[in-house]
Amino acid sequence: MSIKIGLVSISDRASQGIYEDKGIPALLDWLSLAIATPFSTETRLIADEQALIEATLRELVDDVGCHLVLTTGGTGPAPRDVTPEATLAVADRVMPGFGEQMRQISLKFVPTAILSRQVGVIRKQSLILNLPGQPKAIRETLEGLRDGEQVVVPGIFAAVPYCLDLIGAPWLDTREAVVKAFRPKSAVKPGA
Repeated sequence: MSIKIGLVSISDRASQGIYEDKGIPALLDWLSLAIATPFSTETRLIADEQALIEATLRELVDDVGCHLVLTTGGTGPAPRDVTPEATLAVADRVMPGFGEQMRQISLKFVPTAILSRQVGVIRKQSLILNLPGQPKAIRETLEGLRDGEQVVVPGIFAAVPYCLDLIGAPWLDTREAVVKAFRPKSAVKPGA
């Protein structure tokens, strides 16, 4: 079974057509470079409305069967930024390390990264991660920070494949030139 990934861009203005959404294209570009395993995507461009975000996350996990859902946008401190609240409302379990690592990476670039409220959660057999809204920040948080070929600060995606293994999602391989997935030596690929 191939992995199914939900991509949700959360923006009042982009969802109204006031400006072009850059979150979903940035996610699609990065995932196509980083993931070696066959995968499919389901995309949604929605407004910053908590009930709509919750319904979209439920739909992607419960009805569409996404194993991984990546959101972009709506994670700041502004009154309309309700992505973390919506994500937590649909969660079975919280995975705080993902948000902590995203902030650590972003703080290397901008002091305002401390204002970000990204969260990671598990719903059923799906991992849901809130990513930043800007394409450059999306890439940095997923991939990590490098000094030449050396990874200085690991990106969050290095932990995603093993997390998916642990919650019963399909196996996901990455392209090590982009991001090297970490799995303990005891991890065994199904059917191997």
